[in-house]
Amino acid sequence: MTREIFTTGWSFRPKVTAFMELGGSAASAWADVTLPHDALIGAERRADVPRGETSGHFPGGAFEYRKTFHAASELRGSRILLEFDGVYRDAAVFVNGNLAGQRAFGYSRFFVQIDPYLQFGADNEIRVECRTHLDSRWYAGAGIYRDVHLVVKNPVHIATDGVVVTTPDIESDRAVVEIAVEVQNSSALTSVLELTADVAGPDGASVATARSPITLLPGTRGTARLRAYVPTPALWSVEAPNLYSLQLALREGERVLDDHSASFGIRSLQLDPQRGLRINGVSTKLRGACIHSDNGPLGAVSMRAAEERKVARLKEAGFNAIRSAHNPMSTALLEACDRLGMLVMDETFDMWTQGKSDFDYAFDFPEWWERDVEAMVARDINHPSVIFYSIGNEIPETGSPIGSTWGRRLAEKVRSLDSTRYVTNGINGFVSMIDTIVPQMQARRDAAAAAPEGGVNTMMAGFGQMMSHIQTSAPATQRTEESYAVLDVAGMNYAEARYELDRELFPDRIIVGTETWPTSIVGNWELVKDNGHVIGDFTWTGWDYLGETGIGATRYSDSGQSGFSGGFPELTAWCGDIDIVGNRRPVSYFREIVFGLRSDPFIAVHPPENHGREIAVATPWAWGDAIASWTWSGADGLPVTVDVYSDADEIELLLDGATIGRSRVEGFRAAIETTYRPGTLTAVAYVEGAESGRVELTTAGTSLVLEAEPDRQALRADGTDLGYLAIALTDENGVVRNGVARSVTVAVEGPAILQALGSGNPVTTESFRAATHTTFDGRALAIVRPTGAGEITVTAMADGCPPAVTTLIAR
Repeated sequence: MTREIFTTGWSFRPKVTAFMELGGSAASAWADVTLPHDALIGAERRADVPRGETSGHFPGGAFEYRKTFHAASELRGSRILLEFDGVYRDAAVFVNGNLAGQRAFGYSRFFVQIDPYLQFGADNEIRVECRTHLDSRWYAGAGIYRDVHLVVKNPVHIATDGVVVTTPDIESDRAVVEIAVEVQNSSALTSVLELTADVAGPDGASVATARSPITLLPGTRGTARLRAYVPTPALWSVEAPNLYSLQLALREGERVLDDHSASFGIRSLQLDPQRGLRINGVSTKLRGACIHSDNGPLGAVSMRAAEERKVARLKEAGFNAIRSAHNPMSTALLEACDRLGMLVMDETFDMWTQGKSDFDYAFDFPEWWERDVEAMVARDINHPSVIFYSIGNEIPETGSPIGSTWGRRLAEKVRSLDSTRYVTNGINGFVSMIDTIVPQMQARRDAAAAAPEGGVNTMMAGFGQMMSHIQTSAPATQRTEESYAVLDVAGMNYAEARYELDRELFPDRIIVGTETWPTSIVGNWELVKDNGHVIGDFTWTGWDYLGETGIGATRYSDSGQSGFSGGFPELTAWCGDIDIVGNRRPVSYFREIVFGLRSDPFIAVHPPENHGREIAVATPWAWGDAIASWTWSGADGLPVTVDVYSDADEIELLLDGATIGRSRVEGFRAAIETTYRPGTLTAVAYVEGAESGRVELTTAGTSLVLEAEPDRQALRADGTDLGYLAIALTDENGVVRNGVARSVTVAVEGPAILQALGSGNPVTTESFRAATHTTFDGRALAIVRPTGAGEITVTAMADGCPPAVTTLIAR
């Protein structure tokens, strides 16, 4: 067997049919691309895009990709497949003009057998069509945005997704590794075979072997089961993500017909209402982050380097678990979680039979759901990072008896495929009762519009309280009981008011906060710590994302904006602990302190120009606009609010060594009013009168330096890697000048391209595909993609600054 990356030599264009061309429509030119590729991220954003706040004002469209593939004559008789890790959306795969396969869902990995349509000893055209249009509540991108592989197998072979590794019996001196391998005989003869397995430890040394004969009649398949015994197993955990590797070989006599490699981890899971979740026997509370699937300036593209960077930064920020909202993760992201030690809740769907967008998956769900669940579990089953499967998110059907039968169907399907993980569902009792709530909401909106004071602001401020009231009501309890009962763990969205209530009503119910307000982390984490049956909290969101624009923005009364979204050109949700280019925001440090992972205080300064401005809208997703800076040009003498986050008793604030304020810490925060002037601002934390930590912010000087710091110097040269360069405007001492905005131009010389250039700005008209982009809070990010081996020179330029030159090496 061979499995080769199949991502080069492609081209794409907006789709134009032959009939349209006959009618005089001009066909777009084909553009060369290397996959993965997002066909939408380079499109022009427009104010007139229907429901543009959902997609970030990117338009939809239909697209097609093509590639020429030479099928060697010696491949005749082989089973040849294309493995797509994800195509958004309604993918159709053609070989030499013949439909070979299709997939409705945009997030499933799928295989297409192409050998029946190939001409051997000749060139063949592979063409993939896809489309997107009002089918998502967030930016989903478009195109072949995940990896593609070419898989070639003998007629007698290990079946696709035919290897399952489990570790049912683990002790300190040995672990039992059970290996189930499905073998398929597509030939016309009976095959007498031998399957061998070699298990290697984290250091690469062989630690166990096993073998089994298997005989298959023509046109049949069978399962060989092997048991390997690993001595003194190195367990997989968040703290020590030890991975073992499995190498399988299928032989007929001395001839190797097929081979297969896989990685796995040895770890155990236990669950009960008293001790909660235990991993390897250790009680574990989930410090969770919900994340969307986009990668900021890359759009929907998923690549190993991007996903590893994301997981590493989330872990540095204190998270130990992520929830894929609201679709199955990419393989690249799962592998990053395995390698780096991040627990995973992988999610199936954002809708079942009732649509949330005009053209979403709800229409396809009844026909495709089973195959898409199978695809997710088949891909996830050997990943030790995966501990939960979520069967949905805020599904309205969860509030009705007939709807709960769908939940039972989904849950039992998952269990039939994998009984080693837990099943949950992100249920929002508010949404489960939406049929009765919509009239109430309309009445609230009408009352808010007519209110002489407060208006929309009053409505938004009470939104969280209203949701909690509905979630804990007797009707919500009754209507969701069966939907919760089909689960191993009750996933609750914005329902922390139920946690202690359900301890009394449903003593065997185990709860996880599948989605929570970022502003509620203090109370939520206390509930998690104090209740064994509550195993964790997943904030919305860990990483900012494209689309659902402005739900976390703070809007002032004099801005003229008063809704969830401020309209074009808003780009991101602006509710992440980390912005779209990977910079941690103040809420991230606050959460780290609440988690008990940071002892030093953190300073967040509210912009002096906003002091005293009346807030029109601050949703429960909005953290505010404070940043970690003491550089405010033109603000000398203006009043300013300084927030200090800390787990101490008291905070003393000093400016150039002189005390300018002192305050008790309430809810991990001390707010101190002062007057701005340049200098060194110091926050000193005290516990029972003794200093427990301090932090400083220094005003930047007047010099302007452009810095471009790469995440690493050495890159892979095969087109599958990315290099990240953090761009910053600083003074001569490296202090970021957040108040200075400059257009930065990036030039790349050598075997590489500029894949993307952007910033964390949630409101912009600039494209990520251009070579020039404006800094935001003094920062930007360049992403370089090698196209071959050699030295790569990246030069960043901005007015008033010497160029920043960086050298990378692709091997």
